[in-house]
This record gives sequence, structure tokens and C-alpha cells, in this order.
Amino acid sequence: MGSGFGRGVLHLAAGVDLRGAWEGGAFVELGRLAERGALDFVTLGTTAGRPGPDPSAVMARMAPETRRIGLVPALTTTHAEPFRVAAAVATLDWVSRGRAGWWIEVSATDEEARPPGRGPAQLGEALWQEAGEVADAAARWWSSAEDGAARWWNGAEDNRAETGNVAQGNHAGGGAEGGADGYAEGGVEQRYARTVGLVGREGPGTGPSAVPPSPQGRPVRVVDATGSEARGTAARCADVVLVRAAAPEQAAAVREEVRSAAAGFGRDPDEVRVLAALRVDLGGGEHAAEPGHGGGGPRWSAQGPLYRGGPVDLAELVTAWHRAGVVDGFHFTPVEPRRDLERLVNGTVALLQHRGLFRTFYPGSTLREHLGLARPADGPGRRAVAALPDGAS
Repeated sequence: MGSGFGRGVLHLAAGVDLRGAWEGGAFVELGRLAERGALDFVTLGTTAGRPGPDPSAVMARMAPETRRIGLVPALTTTHAEPFRVAAAVATLDWVSRGRAGWWIEVSATDEEARPPGRGPAQLGEALWQEAGEVADAAARWWSSAEDGAARWWNGAEDNRAETGNVAQGNHAGGGAEGGADGYAEGGVEQRYARTVGLVGREGPGTGPSAVPPSPQGRPVRVVDATGSEARGTAARCADVVLVRAAAPEQAAAVREEVRSAAAGFGRDPDEVRVLAALRVDLGGGEHAAEPGHGGGGPRWSAQGPLYRGGPVDLAELVTAWHRAGVVDGFHFTPVEPRRDLERLVNGTVALLQHRGLFRTFYPGSTLREHLGLARPADGPGRRAVAALPDGAS
């Protein structure tokens, strides 16, 4: 399944998780810094039940303050209403002019995953199966937006809905107030609404796609496939696959597994980007790397593989893994976000750019273009975003 990976385009991304931060300006500062280094995208994880801001809301705050960097919030699918998740991601895609992605996550503990008033939750494969169903439903909602968009852009067919409460995003899992009969097609209030059903372990769910079609055809979907239970969902629907690996052999094995499975689902494996996910601690300088870190590579820690050393040694690691065809690139999570992201951009990324291994500017405007991914469909979303005034969001 080789595809000349070692000679391919290098992709870099970073997490902007700030523990205990609530003020949007702090996240904007990190987003702008990552954009200065021409990184493909930044991510913001969920707080897993701990106090913290909503990732999609933070990314929406960052959107008008940045111009090119991709914005990828983590949104859990566990017991989620699929059309609400789809609408949140599509909305971010619009306010960012086509730079949105969705990091698909599931609950990690029984306490997080347990439905209110019910017994122990199913974890692992069951939650990832549900995640795949939610991701599929979201894609159908995005597709339904494309189906109905051309008529709305032309100002035609003002068929007002007689049933349902589309304006308020009414959702029900069947019954008198929900289901397929709860939403009528057409109408100004609905614009892009079309009922799409989801049947998962919690029963049927329906809802409208009330957001215009994606400016980039479909927002980018990201899955961490480090755990084997997530790999089926990653192979079926992810555009970007993350793998936490301390050794290149481990990353290469997961990459081959996901690519093979993607081909089994009828996908082009070359349309899947596999990034090694590392935590990085760049605070010690080049000469403070611990044994096993720095030029020796990352080490496993309680939070996953950790690189501790200097920006130059990190650039050597990135170069070696990429040239060996192990991964498409890297996703870095700074241990100290402000300090380490600055050293990453000004040190590691600058050196990779100097060597001609990483770009110095964005060749396009959407996240799919940054990643070199084909546009799923040439629908009215592209024409719509092109018609927006310059600088509009």
C-alpha cells in the first residue's frame, strides 16, 4: 500500500488546550501563533466533565480573529443528537469561511457515558459504533443541505413549513412531536431542512439540516485511532487519523491498518491523512533532553507519548519519521501552551521550512485545501462563500 509517503507533503497541527482558561483572547493568541507558522489546523479538546469552555464556542470566537488556520473542536458523540452536532460544525465552517473540522470523540468513563437514570454504560466498541452512526448521520445532514441549497440561493420555492418547530431546532426521537412527520420539506424557515433518520442503540432520531452547505463541501473529520476499538470508525469516515505512538514502528503499523480498512470501505487510502500525536515539552533547551527523549525519540508517559528536549531535535525527529514514510505529519500538544507553541513555531517549524520540508504560506483558504483533500462535491456552498464580501465571516 505504499504511496510515496516519504516524499509527500508534510502536515503539522497543534492543540491549543489551556487548562483553567475561560477568556477567549488567550485562545485567539495561540491560534494566531499557529497560523504564523502555517500549521494546517489547531484542535481544542473536551474537558471530560471538568470545568472548561465549550470547544466549538471557543473556536467560533477564534474564527474572525484568524484568516487561514483550520479550527477543529472536539465534540463527543455519546448520546448526542446528531443534527445538533452537525449544525454546530457546519456553523463553525461558515463563520470561519471553510476552515472547520470535527474531532470525533466518545466518553471515556462510565460516569461520562451513562445516560441519566440508567444503569452502567457500554464503553469501547459500543460507543465507537455509535460514533460512526452519528458521523454518518451528520454527513447525510450536510448532504441534504447541498441537495436543497441551489433552490434557496436562487430565491425560489417559498414553501413554508406547516408542521414542526424548525426555527427552534425541535428534536424528538419519534412520537407525536418528532419523527419524519415533524418536519416538512421546503420553506424559508427551513431553507436546507430535510429529515434524516438515525437508528442507534438509543433508538431512532431525526432532525433537520438547517445550516447552509459547507463552504468546503464537507467539514474535515478527525479521529484518534490509537485504541483499536476506534479504528473501524476512523477507517470509515475520518479524513485525519491521529495515532499516539512513541516509536515509528507503532505509528506505521496503525497507519497500514487504517489504510487497509479504509480501502475495504471503498475509500481511497490516499485521501486519509495519518498524523503522529505527541505531547511536547520544549522548555529545557537542546542540551537538557532526557535519555530516550530529544534525538532518541519520545517516551511514554501517563498522558501518552511525550517528547522532551529542544526544537532542533524535534525537527530531526519529524524529518526522520516523515522521510521514512511512517506518517503524513504530526499533531503536537504543548505541555506549556504559550511557551512550547512559540518554540515550536519559531524553532521547529522554522527549521523545517528552511529545509524545504514544510510550507511557508497557505496555498488555499479551506482546511481541506491545507490537507490536500479532494472536495466531496462542487455544490452551491463554494459559490456562496465566494460571493461573501471580503473579510466577511
